[in-house]
Amino acid sequence: MALIHHTTLKPTKLELLTTWLPTRPWYVGGTGEPVLTKAGGFRLDDPEGEVGIEFMVVTDASVPDPASYLVPLAYRGAPLDGVEHALVGTMEHGVLGKRWAYDGCHDPVLVAQLLALLEGRVQAQAQSVTDTPDREVTRAYAGPGLPSTATAADTQDGTELRVSDGTALRLHRGLRPGTKAPEDAAGHITGAWELPNGTRARAPFAVL
Repeated sequence: MALIHHTTLKPTKLELLTTWLPTRPWYVGGTGEPVLTKAGGFRLDDPEGEVGIEFMVVTDASVPDPASYLVPLAYRGAPLDGVEHALVGTMEHGVLGKRWAYDGCHDPVLVAQLLALLEGRVQAQAQSVTDTPDREVTRAYAGPGLPSTATAADTQDGTELRVSDGTALRLHRGLRPGTKAPEDAAGHITGAWELPNGTRARAPFAVL
């Protein structure tokens, strides 16, 4: 069970993402700096209790039609060898000290737990409350057992996690309210977030 610490972060997550998001191929903002707000998300537990796993939704209001993005983040107490390219940045946590924040699609612990969520072996947890399931996150998958590893590749459409049996789990980085998973999808994870007008939106976060 992940323990949520209500404490300070320097820089904040949004400050890190303000610099990092425009470097991604799936970012659709303009040439200026994004104006980000936290719009939702959920967490998953690391069975070993070492890695913080958060799926954050942020909305960029710097464009005429505000855009929402899914950002999986993995928080570690030490650098992760071999994935330097996936480092979002470092933060000073008021309780835990220095933390390394990674694009979670390249973190093996986050990927393993995401696939476990898809299969129904773990449950999504509330983003900001300890030991509280997030009932807005739903999933569907009725196929054979999936491997626990995958390789990540970014495109202009999102991030593709290629599992070892050739199956691909596509993360929708740019979220589109009201959309649904394709009828021929082998599985999906759907979540919710808050729109700038205060209403709740739902859409697939990941489709197999």
